[in-house]
Amino acid sequence: MIKHRIFVGLFFLYSFWVAPFVVAAQPASSKLGMVASEQHLASDIGANILRQGGNAVDAAVAVGYALAVVNPCCGNIGGGGFMTLHLANGENIFINFRERAPLAAKSTMFLDAAGNLVPGASTVGYLAVATPGTVLGLETALKKYGTFSREKLMAPAIQLAEKGYILTAGDIKLLDAHIDDFKKQSNVAAIFLKNNKPYQVGDRLMQANLATSLKLISRDGVDAFYKGQIAEKIVKASQQNHGLLSMEDFAAYSVNMLPPVTCSYHGYTIISAPPPSSGGVTLCEMLNIIEKYPLKKLGFHSVMSTHYIVEAMRYSFYDRNKYLGDPDFVKNPVAELTSKSYAAEIRDKIKPDRATPSSELGMKAELHEGMHTTHYSVTDKWGNAVSVTYTLNSFFGAQVIAGDTGFFLNNEMDDFASKPGDKNQFGLVQGAVNAIAPGKRPLSSMTPTIITQNGHVVMVVGCPGGPRIITATMEVILNVLDYRMNVQDAVNASRFHHQWYPDSIDIEPNAFSPQTMKALKHMGYRFVPLPEWGAVEAITINPLTHVQYGANDKRRPAGKATGY
Repeated sequence: MIKHRIFVGLFFLYSFWVAPFVVAAQPASSKLGMVASEQHLASDIGANILRQGGNAVDAAVAVGYALAVVNPCCGNIGGGGFMTLHLANGENIFINFRERAPLAAKSTMFLDAAGNLVPGASTVGYLAVATPGTVLGLETALKKYGTFSREKLMAPAIQLAEKGYILTAGDIKLLDAHIDDFKKQSNVAAIFLKNNKPYQVGDRLMQANLATSLKLISRDGVDAFYKGQIAEKIVKASQQNHGLLSMEDFAAYSVNMLPPVTCSYHGYTIISAPPPSSGGVTLCEMLNIIEKYPLKKLGFHSVMSTHYIVEAMRYSFYDRNKYLGDPDFVKNPVAELTSKSYAAEIRDKIKPDRATPSSELGMKAELHEGMHTTHYSVTDKWGNAVSVTYTLNSFFGAQVIAGDTGFFLNNEMDDFASKPGDKNQFGLVQGAVNAIAPGKRPLSSMTPTIITQNGHVVMVVGCPGGPRIITATMEVILNVLDYRMNVQDAVNASRFHHQWYPDSIDIEPNAFSPQTMKALKHMGYRFVPLPEWGAVEAITINPLTHVQYGANDKRRPAGKATGY
């Protein structure tokens, strides 16, 4: 009788993983391993590493370097990011390889003599570049948790750079949006234009200079990037073009190994990014607030479920903007912000019949972060899982390539509050906790996340998109855990976003019915329709059958979820 009750309980708990409803899209599936990224060639490379016996960390390193070739807008060795890991032995780790401000950086470096922001100074050109961290981040993960050699894992990326790859419609869409930018730099135009004209679908993109840089890293490791000729070329170009980077910046760069932020949600453990990412803290705060509301009963994108989710976003982003920054410079009240008791205090403030004006929470301050990042998720047959989000910040970063290095450099300095109270390129502003300082890492919204239950991975998820990373990641989690969608439907579903200021809800096309929007407007909400955003790459694992399901976001048609 006891065994029967246990079985029934497990079936009830996990039934949504099997066939909750008739679905519109089916995810990829495998029992052995899965890779989901926004570029199909990178996903195939990762899956092939798993097929050869590599673990999830090996595959993640191979994918990271492959994306630097086949996703040049966002995949990178000229930027930085975060990696969240869950190992089969139960250990959870967070690797922080976020970029750092040059040691010569000043809080006023993007202001003119009158104290006003200089347009474009923090977004385009070498002054916008922070010290990159990706190469050391990937190497750190590989040395500590991988099993394959760096040479083996980088070989596919080198081959793609050297011999080229065929461009698809999704690749061309990203390149075409920046043709005029490519033409401004002769060494950029030589790579990303074909005889000074746009590439076409079916053309082969070859990147010989990038191949050379990757070969140096493959052979000599991180020294090639941080002490050798790659660093020398970047520093030379920076100094010749009014930048601040020095060889000391590269030699002093370090990666941090930190405990992830963790919280619980309906019996699941959320494992996510701690500061200098705001992602995990804000995600946990939102989930803690939402946890007591019966979302499934209220209905997907209904008036009341949307009301409670938006209010959770509003309060959590207020705290995000006010309190969080680089932990080497700012004391972050992580425990307080992620506590259940604090969430209860916020729920008590939420009115059931009206929106909370953002002005009631405090002085106006908005987010400050680039939108164009990339995320990938990896799982293997042993129970290891890796969630990686890394970035150049804007599309193609600072739009510069140092000499013949072959890769774009980030414009991560724009993620700082260049002038507290003023807006950056995305209309986002922050306070003094994220002010520029030498060696400081800018606050990020990147939210590489892993979800477990009873110690076993059930979901790996993350997204690009600046501040919308956090809300998109949460919405996909809610779609799976509360609304019981399969992972592909959860990723494809329309999204909405609120970040405290501006006091409006960003909505994708068809996010709400006309009736729902009318009711929400009556409650005090206003809407800003926007094109689709983000590119969630997610994996779920059925805890009963151990089948792994992967989903590439429909918003990135060049991507793919690949099992083996």
